[in-house]
Formats: sequence, C-alpha cells, structure tokens
Amino acid sequence: MIKLSDLNAVVDDQKGRLFLNKIDLTRNLLGQLPTNLENHALIISGIRRCGKSTLLRQLIKQNREKVFFINFDTPKLYDFELKDFELLDSIISESNASSLYFDEIQVVNGWELFIRQKLDQQFRITITGSNASLLSQELGTKLTGRHINKELFPFSFSEFCSFKAVDPNAESYGNYLIYGGFPEYLTFNNPEILSSLLDDILFRDIAVRYGIRDVRSLKRLLIFLISNVSNLVTANKLTQVLGIKSSATVLDFFSFFEQAYLISLMPKFSWSYRAQLVNPRKIYIIDNGLVSVTSASFSSDLGRKLENSVYWALRQIHKELFYFNENGFECDFVVCQNNQAVQLIQVCFDLNTDNQTREENGLWVAMEFFKLEKGTILTLNQTDIILKNGKRIDVLPVYNYFT
Repeated sequence: MIKLSDLNAVVDDQKGRLFLNKIDLTRNLLGQLPTNLENHALIISGIRRCGKSTLLRQLIKQNREKVFFINFDTPKLYDFELKDFELLDSIISESNASSLYFDEIQVVNGWELFIRQKLDQQFRITITGSNASLLSQELGTKLTGRHINKELFPFSFSEFCSFKAVDPNAESYGNYLIYGGFPEYLTFNNPEILSSLLDDILFRDIAVRYGIRDVRSLKRLLIFLISNVSNLVTANKLTQVLGIKSSATVLDFFSFFEQAYLISLMPKFSWSYRAQLVNPRKIYIIDNGLVSVTSASFSSDLGRKLENSVYWALRQIHKELFYFNENGFECDFVVCQNNQAVQLIQVCFDLNTDNQTREENGLWVAMEFFKLEKGTILTLNQTDIILKNGKRIDVLPVYNYFT
C-alpha cells in the first residue's frame, strides 16, 4: 500500500529525469513498432539493461500527444498493490494524458486488470518489462488478445557497428563476439556492469520472484550453462554434474532463466513434438559479453561464441529454430516457417581441411532430408561456393550475412 503523496512524488521525479540521459543510437526495433495503436496495448519485453528504457524514451519523443510515464521498478514502489491503481488513476486523470507508458509494470500482481480498464477508456498504452511472462499465453487470456508483442535484445551486429562507429568487417565482428551488445558495457567497458546485471537478475528477478532458497545451486547452474554455450544439455546429466537434487528442479531453473531472457534452449528437429522434448537441447546465452565476463572456461571459445551470435541474430527474425542430427550428421540451424524448413545454416569459425568434410556433409544430409537445394556455411571471413549433385552451399562471412 502506498500514499497518494508518495506516488505523486515518484511520478514527478521520474518525469523530470526521463530525458536526462542522452538518447544516442536509434534502435532498429523503433521503426518496426506500430504507430497509432488503438484498443491494443503495445508490449515490449527483453532482458534487463538491453535498452528498453531508451527505446521507450525514443518512442515518447516521437509521440506529439501528452503522455504519462511511470517506472514501477523502484524501491519507492515496492509496496505498490492492486488497489493502489485507484490512486494512480487519479493522477493520470489530472495529467490529461492520452498515451500511457508503463515500465516494469509486471511486478504488480493483477496489473492486467488495470491495463484492460485503461484500454476500455481509449488510452493508448505501451508497456515494457524484463520478463517473458509478458508474452505468455496466460497474458493473452487476461487481456483477451488485446495486445501486440515485440521483443528487444542487446545490440545486433549492425547496431554494434553504428554505436561504435566502425565498419562491418571481420575485425569488428571479432570484437562483437567478445564484447557483445549491452549498451552500458560497451560505453564504459567495465566487467562489473555485467556481473552486477547477472546478480540482479538471479536474485531480484528469479530467486525472490519464485521463492528460491538454494541460490547457490541456481547460480552454479547458470555459470555452467554460460561456460558451455552452444553445447547440448539435458536436465538429467546436469543433476549428476552439479549435484542438484532432481531433474525437475533443473527444468524449473531452465524455465526461470528463459523467462528472464538469460538463455534459450533450442530443440532438435523432429516431426514428433515428444521427440523434441526428450532429446538434448542446445544452450544459447543472450549475449557474448556475459559469456566473456562470466564463463569458467579458460579458452576463448570463439567458434561457440560465433554460433551463439548467429542464433540470436536468427532469433530476432524467426521463432521456429532447431538443430538437425540424423545418423551422426549435424547441421547447426534449421530455420522453419509454419513447420516447414526454409533455411539451413552451418556455423564454422574457420572452414579448413580438418573440418570441411564434416561441415559440408552435415549440410548435404540436411538438404536431402528437407528437400532443399541450398544451404549456407557462415564463417568469420570466408567466401566460397560448393556444388554437388545439383545442390549448392554458399560459404559466407557472417558480417555480410546479417548486415
């Protein structure tokens, strides 16, 4: 429960500081956001510190109408409850705003009821949050389908190049593999920024939210996953390796990490959904900067970081992503649309005599399996064409493929 005077003070303080931060890079997502959206809330979700607040400021700056903004992720509003929306309603009424912007509103239980009410009152509403529950099917039920979802990720490679004022080439992509795309980390180059981010997510967004007492096991599992980026993982094996009580606990932790946008688990392609569930999944970490700062591995792992970066570049475009593995032949990415494979991609930091046969054969077999005539091998800086039996493999530099 909160007092009206305290809530007013928070709103005024946040309004005064809203545009104090310099708005630098215009995010690619900004041009993809619907304008003049009526009867639907625009929901933008993504990991903490990836630039959602900056995007929100950029969106507000474009809006010429009077707006109302509040960020619920502040200690002064930790006691905010559902009934306190009545106080907020009175402040909104006095503001004469027609567009409402809510940051991290999902921390308040029952917030969906308030949003539905404001939609019924013909307000235009934009919401940002750092939890994937904002995109859940449950939310769709509570808002009766009256929302449009968008996801924001750390800088893409093209945004990284714009932010750092560098050309897209092998050298800049190599730096992108190491430093990743968190704006604040790229600005100050202080590893503690990412370490602190990780702790905030583990403790505030996961441990507190889900009532987890064994935070040590939670963090140990996350460090293991980060150190094994782009590798296959199973819950059963991890219970043995890390000494966690049960595979059910590991699966719960996986879900919490995914909800917080820390990881993504990519399934093996299979026509059977059950087979997708029981087979090992590939682990991808949201950003290579986190991998560089946190990984317990002593090697640079540039090959696995390259694959990790390709996954997230694809993930920003496609939702149906799988790996292929049949009879020992592997292909890193099967891109599907409406359950149909449309693209096959192999990732290799450097294609050479030691790995060329393996990488090519994985693609040839996958192309035959999916009846596709073309496949792609992405490398750091190689270009080539390989032809066989009427099928074609393009070898391309990754920095050209995603720019």
